Amino acid sequence: MAEAAANGDVRGGGVPRPTNPMVTPLLTDLYQFTMAYAYWKAGKHLDRAVFDLYFRKNPFAGEFTIFGGLEECIRFIANFKITEEEIKFLQTVMPTCEDGFFEYLSSIDCSDVEVYAIPEGYVVFPKVPLMRIEGPVAVVQLLETPFLSLVNYASLVTTNAARHRLVAGKSKNLLEFGLRRAQGPDGGISASRYSYMGGFDATSNVAAGRLFGIPIRGTHSHAFVSSFMGLHEITDKGLTSSDGSNKREDFVSLVQNWLIRIQDSSSLRGTFGETSQSELAAFTSYALAFPNSFLALVDTYDVMRSGVPNFCAVALALNDMGYKAVGIRLDSGDLAYLSVETRKFFHAIEKDFGVVGFGKMNITASNDLNEETIDALNKQGHEVDAFGIGTYLVTCYAQAALGCVFKLVEINKQPRIKLSEDVTKVSIPCKKKCYRLYGKEGYPLVDIMTGEDEPSPKIGERLLCRHPFNESKRAYVVPQHVEELLKCYWPGNSSDSREELPSLHEIRTRCIQHLDRMRPDHMRRLNPTPYKVSVSAKLYDFIHFLWLNEAPVGELQ
Repeated sequence: MAEAAANGDVRGGGVPRPTNPMVTPLLTDLYQFTMAYAYWKAGKHLDRAVFDLYFRKNPFAGEFTIFGGLEECIRFIANFKITEEEIKFLQTVMPTCEDGFFEYLSSIDCSDVEVYAIPEGYVVFPKVPLMRIEGPVAVVQLLETPFLSLVNYASLVTTNAARHRLVAGKSKNLLEFGLRRAQGPDGGISASRYSYMGGFDATSNVAAGRLFGIPIRGTHSHAFVSSFMGLHEITDKGLTSSDGSNKREDFVSLVQNWLIRIQDSSSLRGTFGETSQSELAAFTSYALAFPNSFLALVDTYDVMRSGVPNFCAVALALNDMGYKAVGIRLDSGDLAYLSVETRKFFHAIEKDFGVVGFGKMNITASNDLNEETIDALNKQGHEVDAFGIGTYLVTCYAQAALGCVFKLVEINKQPRIKLSEDVTKVSIPCKKKCYRLYGKEGYPLVDIMTGEDEPSPKIGERLLCRHPFNESKRAYVVPQHVEELLKCYWPGNSSDSREELPSLHEIRTRCIQHLDRMRPDHMRRLNPTPYKVSVSAKLYDFIHFLWLNEAPVGELQ
């Protein structure tokens, strides 16, 4: 929460406002306000309602999702208040509504709303409520669209990031480079935040670094390289040694001497000829500006005949002055081949000139990377240490939306169900508790939903788990560990204690831990095993009883 407080004005119960100032009660669909008026007009606006927020299908043809967006939802309800100016606007939109309704709107907040949710960063599955929202029906109805807006994209991009992390492996650095390709500024900020939550290591987005404390990474573009004509443009050629001795050398001359030595070295003689002097000037200038963090983009002209040799000359000159270059970035071409050849070049430098560790110089790759290209690189064999990923990550190119829904499951303690000819769209009624059951090997076996009044599953006690709608799919489970999933994040007027909102870094750690905890066959890219989501036998019977009660009976003529 300390991190949250630093990112916004603190108002409701010590909880800051939403990160995006556009997230207000008016960030909703008109029908939420028309329904609120109809509830008020019918005298139903104070009826106690329970809604579930959940999704129906895992994204990206996978079998898992990561829950994101909870903190922003709590920020929203903690500061929920319709202003006088907003009331005036609503009066112009709904001119036939009575004045008493607008007086009611100006008086409401979320002090009588309760929110129970799965912790942010958890691995989650279809049908299981991510959030359970309880409160006066008119107020909770006004939360539907903002909550869906805050959770849908956040969960989708966090899941996308986690999938990239799984395919890249734990040893590789993942850098989010998507701001310029994101769907607007809010998309860019959200993508940086939730990519980091999903396992990325850093972002190029400076604003996201300030807001959320995400590490920031970046180097230079092709424009910087092509803006130079030659070494004569460098006016201040001196570089002071890093050892504090104030020793100052002509750095340009050092670079030129090293390039000649590389050309004449036994291992590299004949591998390249004359390199681009404009590129060499750009690299030298950049190293003079950032001697402690020199990383060069080497594909402006020719990677192996110019970019890599020029980089090595500058890196070796820096080494003479006590500095250590970071590495290179490849942004085009055959990344597998070029990374392997570059690594060979680095090893040759280390061998010929005795520069310890030069062979391990960092190689970063970018250029429209996604899950499939990283998987292909892994299969081909590569020497890339870090991947910079943009468009396919932040736009969630492989799937446009997660498809979360917000469904009424109980009102005035009466369970409600939404029916459909498409069984996947049938809702699971009543106020529920949700548990994750673990097996002997420590992996989660199944998530189970029960009625609120049912006893909790017990460790070591056999429990019948049933598919909500398919009567033949059922199994007994003897859990070795039982985890209740829904925690109280906004208690309203209840006596439940409120869970603290962790920092983004803590949520990221939680996400990585939960991914590690899952069985590998659930997480694999191709043909993953579906994770089981079930209901208790009692809830199964009740769902089908209510279904038969609510479904109209046809009549044949």
